[in-house]
Order: sequence, then C-alpha cells, then structure tokens
Amino acid sequence: MLFCADPLSPHRVDPYFAGQAALVRDLGGAIALVDHDAILAGNAIAATRRVPADLGPVWYRGWMIPADRYAELAAVLAAHGTPLRVEPDDYRAAHELPGWYATFAAVTPATVWTPRKPFDPLPADEVAALVQPLGDGPGIVKDYVKSRKHEWTEACFLPDLADAGHAARVIARLIELQEDTLQGGIVVRRFEDFGRAAGRTAEARVWWVDAEPALVSAHPDTPEQAPRPDLRAITPLVAALGGRFVTTDMALRADGEWRVVEVGDGQVSDLPPTADAALLFSALAR
Repeated sequence: MLFCADPLSPHRVDPYFAGQAALVRDLGGAIALVDHDAILAGNAIAATRRVPADLGPVWYRGWMIPADRYAELAAVLAAHGTPLRVEPDDYRAAHELPGWYATFAAVTPATVWTPRKPFDPLPADEVAALVQPLGDGPGIVKDYVKSRKHEWTEACFLPDLADAGHAARVIARLIELQEDTLQGGIVVRRFEDFGRAAGRTAEARVWWVDAEPALVSAHPDTPEQAPRPDLRAITPLVAALGGRFVTTDMALRADGEWRVVEVGDGQVSDLPPTADAALLFSALAR
C-alpha cells in the first residue's frame, strides 16, 4: 500500500496516516511512500522515487489528489510494475460528482453543474440558466469535489435558487476561496431537510471494497455517532458505478429516508478515529 510521506521527514509515513500504515504492516502488508507535494506539482516521477519497482498492484492511501494528477501518478507507477488497483477513470468517476451522479440520481439531491476554471466567476445570467432545472427553494454550491460548508452563508448556502443574483455572489465567493484548487467546475444541488438528533444530522460513511460494504463508520464531522443506514437501495448502485474502493456519505432525511449526499474514492476519504480500521484494511488485504 502506498502512503503519503511526512513532508518534514520523507522516509517516514505522514503522521496523520501512521496508525493506518502500522495496521497494514500488522496484517502482513508492505508499504511504500510517495511525495504528495510532488504529485500536486505534476512531478509524478519525483513523487515515486521511493517506491520499489515491480511491487505488483497497490492501493494508495493518503491526501486527496486531483483526478488529472492521479492519472499521471498511475501512469508512472504502472510503467515500473506497480499499478494502482483503482484505475484513473474509476478514480475520477467516484471522486468528482459528474462521474457518479447519474448512477445515484434516485437517492441523492437533484443536481446541476458546469465546468469552470479557477478564478472565473459565473455571471448572473449563466447562473440563472444553470439552476433553472432545479426550480426555486434552497440549494447549496460546491465544486466537483468539495464544498465550503464551513463558510456556509457566504460560500455554500443559497436561500432561494430563483435569486440568480445572490447565487452568483455565493458562487463567486466559492471560486475566490477555492483559489487554484477549484476542482472541475461548479455544482449546484437542491437543499434537502435532514433531520437532527441532539442538534446533529445523523450521518454515516460507508466503505465499499469491490462493491461490498467492508465498513460502516461515522462521518468524520460526527465521529461520536454510530449510525446504521439501510444499504439495500444503494448496494446495486455502488456495483453499477464499478469502482474497486468507494465511499458513500449518507444522511438521514427528516422523513426517515437515508440519502446519499456524497460519493468518494476510498483511497482519499478520511477515516474517523472511532472507526474499526482493522475491518477496512482486512478487506483491502484480501
């Protein structure tokens, strides 16, 4: 398994993932280190200089990587006999919303999107045309991968999708805050009312290995929870998506229905400290 190296001590695993790397070793697995900063800089050759050749198929486990950079990493590794188990197309399909939305459309909020470059805000008339299929009512904005939910009012929440002027300002602020890390483009989603217990939405992160649920954990934002979502409706959808290592973030709507609010590639999804990591890494080792 490939882990991110510690930027300050490149012969060691990044401290954030050190416990997971130790668990892989305990399960009899081998690890190697990649330089995440070099991956982001577009230098996959330098990023993999500490990866031995001919390791055979490997998982990556570390910080997020843009889909284009992941493809570069995969190409360099494959050329040296160490292919990533998750193909670049499958990584993009799980990592970026346009890749998974059609598969999960029946179980996730209605969504529209448009490609956009960093630092390029959408004018109000383009916003109005984009959101028109969603009707009126509240919504949220994000890029293809991440939201600015911690800047909820200024860069995430839209009180009324029909107010294109306000939506354009929120989108412009999102683009400004994302700077050169804006991923793919702009996504607008209908806001759904998720019920709250003790002031928090019931959330879960489901970890799928080869379309089987290897682990149901809390969401990293609510690590104290121990939810058990109903997976019957989404199990065939995960299989249809086709990725080898996928996460689905689920939230309990006020009407009692579990909804998929995000899909991700499991290699770069955050594992909350309360999760039984041994279950997950045992599944990956099989």
